[in-house]
Amino acid sequence: MAGAVQTRAENASEEADVVSTDRAIARDAEMLSAQLQAMRDRLFSPTSKKALRKFSSGEAARLIGVSDGYLRQLSIAGEGPQPETGAGGRRYYALDDINGLRRHLAEQNPSKARHYLPRRDAARGEHMQVIAVTNFKGGSGKTTTSTHLAQHLALAGYRVLAIDLDPQASMSALFGYQPELDLNGNDTLYGAIRYDEERRPLSDIIRRTYFDGLDFVPGNLELQEFEHTTPQMLAARQAGDSKAMFFARVQEALQTVADNYDVVVMDCPPQLGFLTLSALCAATSVLVTIHPQMLDVASMSQFLFMTADLLSVVREAGGELNFDFMRYLITRYEPNDGPQTQIVGFLRSLFGDRVLTAPLVKSTAFSDAGLTKQTLYEVARESFSRATYDRAMESLTAVNDEVEGLMVKAWNRAG
Repeated sequence: MAGAVQTRAENASEEADVVSTDRAIARDAEMLSAQLQAMRDRLFSPTSKKALRKFSSGEAARLIGVSDGYLRQLSIAGEGPQPETGAGGRRYYALDDINGLRRHLAEQNPSKARHYLPRRDAARGEHMQVIAVTNFKGGSGKTTTSTHLAQHLALAGYRVLAIDLDPQASMSALFGYQPELDLNGNDTLYGAIRYDEERRPLSDIIRRTYFDGLDFVPGNLELQEFEHTTPQMLAARQAGDSKAMFFARVQEALQTVADNYDVVVMDCPPQLGFLTLSALCAATSVLVTIHPQMLDVASMSQFLFMTADLLSVVREAGGELNFDFMRYLITRYEPNDGPQTQIVGFLRSLFGDRVLTAPLVKSTAFSDAGLTKQTLYEVARESFSRATYDRAMESLTAVNDEVEGLMVKAWNRAG
């Protein structure tokens, strides 16, 4: 009898521990959320929303592809959007001013219109490029890569849609969102791909950003619902339900807004679930990020085996898998690290030109910018050690230019 009483007491104690642990985690989540909100209020006051900095005339000229002197002449002549004038007569342009100048110059010089406005030409068969950035393992620089790529393409004059498909919502944080506070139900891509009557048009979910020409679909834990409801759909389909298969749903949603964009960049979750597979089936191109450490490379081997197996099943079920390009991107690379250099050489010997020529170097500039939920394109050069900033920006530009070049090549342009 005494033993039974002791067992009941132990069980009660264990249940109490479970409840208290559950509540403790909830309290931790609430405290962290409140602190993140307070941080955002300090960083982005008074509206608590992010805003993009103005660009110097030299930066604006480089983005447009003209000389600073020519930009000055346009300003003096009063042609196109006019800059803001600062101390010492320095001229500063907002991104929407830069895009306005692009349109003005394209109208003035029709033969060079594509130089100023590189947008795709659907009449020439240039399809919307959908780039999925993915890896099986977290910490590979996937979100850093996808966010900077989307912003680079917007700065270059393309119409861009960025989509956060990761329930952890790191890309959303970089775009200034706090998912548990800023999003309600059906505010993620899940709202456009769900199987029930609450499904929404993707156009209603897309949000404008502080980057002119860059729209965004945020993410949060709601995306995980797709992993739960898809098996139920598959079971119902076997019973005669005619709903579209899961692998076609992201593609179908994107087609409804294809006329509005030149390129879509998707930050996929670090797992091979239904979301990732659906994103891969919607993709026209794929970037696989690789941190050059042996454990990460070994993990990627398993990722590739699993991806190949699952995509073959999707193909047999009627899914189309035709990528314009698939490339491996070396991320968080330290050129002076001997073992990393050996691994990069090993990967290049295996995959050849499927490994991007430019690696994304490891730099404190990325992490320092991340402290204020910003990217390198959002912070000014003077915010860092110039050598650190220049090294990181040179690497980032080389990577994004290479991806842009592959995208333009897929449109059969000369370059």
